[in-house]
Amino acid sequence: MRIRHKAVAGLTTLLLPLATLVALGAPAEAAPDAAPEATATYAKTQDWGNGFEGKWTIKNTGTTTLSSWNVQWDFPADTKVTSAWDATVTNSGTRWTGKNLSWNGTLAPGASVSFGFNGTGPGAPSKCTLNGGSCDGGSVPGDNPPSAPGTPTASDVTDTSAKLDWKPATDDKGVKNYDVLRDGAKVGTVTGTSYTDSGLTAGTDYSYTVQARDTADQTGPASGAVKVRTTGGGDPGPGPGDKVKLGYFTEWGVYQRNYHAKNIATSGSAGKITHINYSFGNVQGGKCTMGDSYAAIDKAYTADQSVDGVADTWDQPLRGNFNQLRKLKAKYPNIKILWSFGGWTWSGGFTDAMKNPAAFAKSCHDLVEDPRWADVFDGIDLDWEYPNACGLSCDTSGPAVFKTMMQAFRNQFGAKNLVTAAITADASSGGKIDAADYGGAAQYSDWYNVMTYDFFGAWAAKGPTAPHSPLTSYAGIPQEGFNSAAAIAKLKAKGVPSAKLLLGIGFYGRGWTGVTQKEPGGSATGAAPGTYEAGIEDYKVLKNSCPSNGTVAGTAYAHCGNNWWSYDTPSTVRSKMTWAKEQGLGGAFFWEFSGDTANGELVSAINDGLK
Repeated sequence: MRIRHKAVAGLTTLLLPLATLVALGAPAEAAPDAAPEATATYAKTQDWGNGFEGKWTIKNTGTTTLSSWNVQWDFPADTKVTSAWDATVTNSGTRWTGKNLSWNGTLAPGASVSFGFNGTGPGAPSKCTLNGGSCDGGSVPGDNPPSAPGTPTASDVTDTSAKLDWKPATDDKGVKNYDVLRDGAKVGTVTGTSYTDSGLTAGTDYSYTVQARDTADQTGPASGAVKVRTTGGGDPGPGPGDKVKLGYFTEWGVYQRNYHAKNIATSGSAGKITHINYSFGNVQGGKCTMGDSYAAIDKAYTADQSVDGVADTWDQPLRGNFNQLRKLKAKYPNIKILWSFGGWTWSGGFTDAMKNPAAFAKSCHDLVEDPRWADVFDGIDLDWEYPNACGLSCDTSGPAVFKTMMQAFRNQFGAKNLVTAAITADASSGGKIDAADYGGAAQYSDWYNVMTYDFFGAWAAKGPTAPHSPLTSYAGIPQEGFNSAAAIAKLKAKGVPSAKLLLGIGFYGRGWTGVTQKEPGGSATGAAPGTYEAGIEDYKVLKNSCPSNGTVAGTAYAHCGNNWWSYDTPSTVRSKMTWAKEQGLGGAFFWEFSGDTANGELVSAINDGLK
């Protein structure tokens, strides 16, 4: 079985730097006149083992306008810049230079600007100069920025206010004050270590962090986050006995697809789901790592793109998808979010990582629970395609490896965090469900997302045409065991409780071209054309371009011209939800939000069907 969404992930991520990259070129021009009343501060903002992301921040601490800036530093010979943005970065041997672009060179008194880069190697910068003078900042000789304050604690929480207290930060020249941030936006500045936030909404979740500023006005890293829910507000929302309604939100969807967290709200879907899986983080070098860090934490959102209508600022501690999801949770506090790792493209790293399950689980916990975004996530989802079987690559770790992995992650994440997995739906005799101990692992998992889609598709270019997401078997099905009912039945037989199984729905269709037969089982000449990939198209497109004109095995199909497509409609989704309830399943999940209509037709069908 092939899974549609995983193959697309790697391709789109590779395209990302074209939008933000500033080419590395020849050595820089001569530095402008020295500007002693300015600082350049360096921070390593990401480290994924075989590479890192760095950022320089230039601040005008003087009383006159700075017309240009030029930061120079040394890296050890084994450390190099590979790409950069918001500056022209060049080098001569081990000496590196970051020079302003035409639009960001002028800095008024008190103003700051940053530029970033990706690099390789373990080294830190040294011998920094700014416009020929001392950098006097950051991780270089001079005035260091403050440390992170202690994670705040909340008290005296009412319907409309909450008091926060924290342990002080430290600084080599003294802390001047603290900025208090609510859901990533600054709401107050105090000189002490206590703050009361007011004007809040009853029965609402908020997240608070604190940053210290020193006497040179340098801002240090943010504290850990504390979650606060105000009192009142009536019903807190879905309880543990309610059905799970989970959707995947793709990291790369913010590019070509132009689909953002805000769309989950504007479509009406946010009020009809319980969980979101953010996909995907990578698995490499035995660890969980970021997928596309720009999309996740750095992409600046304008007011019209933002969940709450507030634009990002250059100096806020977290931007990108993570901050938008934080804002979405603030508006819809009953939504829980998991960070999903692996997928079709990035599952190859699981085999190596499982050589040390405890270390692997710890690396993932440390990344998911990073203080900068710990409040965004409520757990982790592991999408290994496939343990002790073949997907894009093959694993031969043995049938016990999946149980070992889930146990290690439960031990690391504890009982209060969600630990889930996306698993195969191949119920054929000796197939992928038989290859791993899904029954034994279920005790450590909150639920399984059973990928009951992509059973058939145009990788079999000549057909026969068949629905990619059949609920049941039917006469002429190309492969026995390739249907949802068979997968659920086999997993139950292996000891997986019904309540820990979620039925999968694809918000897209799979299709062939060169087809003359309306019913399934026809011959074809290849994959039907699709917007992003041949053989695949979103439901929101197909409902108009090739409306369904038949059903088989609980799903829909359409024959239009010489193309043949299969996909789920609101009607077939509701029928599948009825079946899921009859089976006692824990709920349903879908791949993925952007395939739905602008008014969330398929999400509404899932919600209605599971009531």
